[in-house]
Formats: sequence, structure tokens, C-alpha cells
Amino acid sequence: MTVLTVRNLDPDVKTKLRVQAAQQGIAMEEAVRRILTRAANEPQATTAMSNDLGKRIQARFAGLGEITIPPRHPMRASPFANDATSA
Repeated sequence: MTVLTVRNLDPDVKTKLRVQAAQQGIAMEEAVRRILTRAANEPQATTAMSNDLGKRIQARFAGLGEITIPPRHPMRASPFANDATSA
């Protein structure tokens, strides 16, 4: 078994862990072991979510359907374009 030391833990956190462990009828060390095991076994949602951001955005708006973009026409000349070149 590995030994893990956690330094600078907020005393309130330690108290809450001790109370939670007592409520479950287990030692604080066992409670922390269970918490760490559960956290380590959870899938890393942030990594999966960040890798699939484009897919998630597409899925969110997929029900709206496609939009029709009208064809573009050449830009018309501004009324003062000729004045600027003659100055």
C-alpha cells in the first residue's frame, strides 16, 4: 500500500471528513480512501467535453435545421468613391 500525506489541508475540511466518516461508522482514513478511489475511477469529463466541443455545439443546434445563405453580389461603388480619387 502507498502512503499519501496531504499538507496544508484546511482544518474545516478535516473536521467535515471526520464527521462524515463517523456518520458512516468508518475511520476517517477509510472515508478518505473511498473518496479518492471514487474520484480516481470517474471518467475525466472535462477532457472528453473539451475534445468534443464542436460536436456538442453541432448537436445542440441540429434540430434547428440548415439555413439558406443567399448568393452574394459584388459590392456597389460608394457615391463618393470618384471624389476621393480626384482630390
